[in-house]
Amino acid sequence: MSSSDIRDNDGPSGAITGIPDPIAEGLARGWKVRGGPHGALPERIDCDVAIIGSGAGAGITAEMLARAGLQVLIIEEGPLKSSRDFRQRESDAYTQLYQEGGGRKTADQAIPVLQGRCVGGSTTVNWAGSFRTPAETLAFWGERFGLSTLNFDAMQPWFEQVEKRLNISPWLTEPNANNQVLRRGLEKVGVPAPTINRNVKGCWNLGSCGLGCPTNAKQSMLVTTIPAALDLGATLLVQTRAERFELQSKLGNSDEREAEALICQPIQTDGSPAGAPLRVRAKHFVVAGGAINSPALLLRSDAPDPFNLLGRRTFLHPTVASCSVMPEVVNGWAGAPLAVYSDHFLSTQAMDGVIGYKLETAPVHPGLVLTNLGGIGSKLAERARALPQTAVLIGLLRDGFHPDSIGGSVKLRRDGSPALDYPVNAYLLEGARRAHLTMAEVQFAAGARSVHPVHELAQDYRSWAEAKAAIQALPYKPFITGFASAHVMGGCGMAADAARGVVRPDGQHWQLRNVSVHDGSTFPTSIGANPQMTVYSQAARMTAGLARRLNGREVRLFSPSQS
Repeated sequence: MSSSDIRDNDGPSGAITGIPDPIAEGLARGWKVRGGPHGALPERIDCDVAIIGSGAGAGITAEMLARAGLQVLIIEEGPLKSSRDFRQRESDAYTQLYQEGGGRKTADQAIPVLQGRCVGGSTTVNWAGSFRTPAETLAFWGERFGLSTLNFDAMQPWFEQVEKRLNISPWLTEPNANNQVLRRGLEKVGVPAPTINRNVKGCWNLGSCGLGCPTNAKQSMLVTTIPAALDLGATLLVQTRAERFELQSKLGNSDEREAEALICQPIQTDGSPAGAPLRVRAKHFVVAGGAINSPALLLRSDAPDPFNLLGRRTFLHPTVASCSVMPEVVNGWAGAPLAVYSDHFLSTQAMDGVIGYKLETAPVHPGLVLTNLGGIGSKLAERARALPQTAVLIGLLRDGFHPDSIGGSVKLRRDGSPALDYPVNAYLLEGARRAHLTMAEVQFAAGARSVHPVHELAQDYRSWAEAKAAIQALPYKPFITGFASAHVMGGCGMAADAARGVVRPDGQHWQLRNVSVHDGSTFPTSIGANPQMTVYSQAARMTAGLARRLNGREVRLFSPSQS
């Protein structure tokens, strides 16, 4: 049965009937939600812990601290949407659920950056791929940033708690046709194609993960930790932008400072002001707005930055794509977007050598594909006609490990909004060429009739030999080489000392005694894998320590009593 067979024509257009809506049910139970359509904000709120953001790091932190008996306030810039709003329409999803209406890009406009802007953050709109932090990444952090206590063995208990809480397990359903192209091609060239772990429960395999899950199967923060925290008495503010901290010196000591208050602005969904500012006072503040917004908040607050590290070393997993037209119908918009992958090309060289890349697939949603994969006019129309037979592979470049891979810097525009300056240099461009070569070979091995690497000067190539020669001859330069990203990491990196990081290994800011950062901005490098699992596990580890420091309570993300 297709989803179109079970739509309610009398309800919200496109909504699927018979699906319990945990958000609507919670609001009916009396959840404390304010902002936007849920009521005006007060002038002042006092709490134990204020959490900025509601995504991966924020959600884990909110549930654990609420279960530790602390008074928790969650502050989210985006709206509160639920399954009844998720209609599998790109026109709805990008404008309502993504940063800058789905149009966020790096400062020079060279790289589109997909990030969530709604309750649940990017966990509401990601593709559900869940990978433990690679052991070699953690080892590199230990060697270069003094984070030796965060080795793979030490992190394993946190991985396990997260996997149990969020139902992370191997995807057992047959991969969709788009993923089958990747698997078939890899097997033909002699490379393993393992199955991805996904955070889903009772998945309908619709393929609209990036548009908000209409059946609540994806175990995002929207349907797991945020509702749990609200049921425990937490308060959620939506359509509320965290503008800046008011900082003061601690007892006259200029070297030890703290956040006295957080100034917030209620906003409309388009970002325009919607009332008087709110002043939040808390014993502790947790910044978890993501690896562009979190550094920006600290920059707007003139947070101490004695080593000029704040906002720097921000990484993207710069991602390149390759389209193939297959002889069979693929319908790559249907079925789980991510089911198989390959890390083979991450391990064929040293981590600090030429850049490695992870191979995955991307959903062939018309808006996503036709706006990001090149072509105009009649050529674009031709691509649209070929969409049913189109398969899309992506290569995620692992940045941050080589001296020539320093990432980007989060800076502030004149209006205080953030911009990520991320130069595309020769090191990245050569990685893009190698990834395009690999993906073309894999696609032809899978039986492709033609392959088109996403590059402004590339053509549709009809054989591997033709594609190989052409890709090797193409000029790889910024703007004509197509990049995109959905993974932003760094900018508030953690390290064993203040000279190498913005925050301590436990997440607390080195110079602000009552401010912590619990999101992907704490990563010292990219990780070489989809980052949500690493954010979850690091946030769980950091929050357990924070709860002990705040009220002496021991709290876990998952305990046997929750089974």
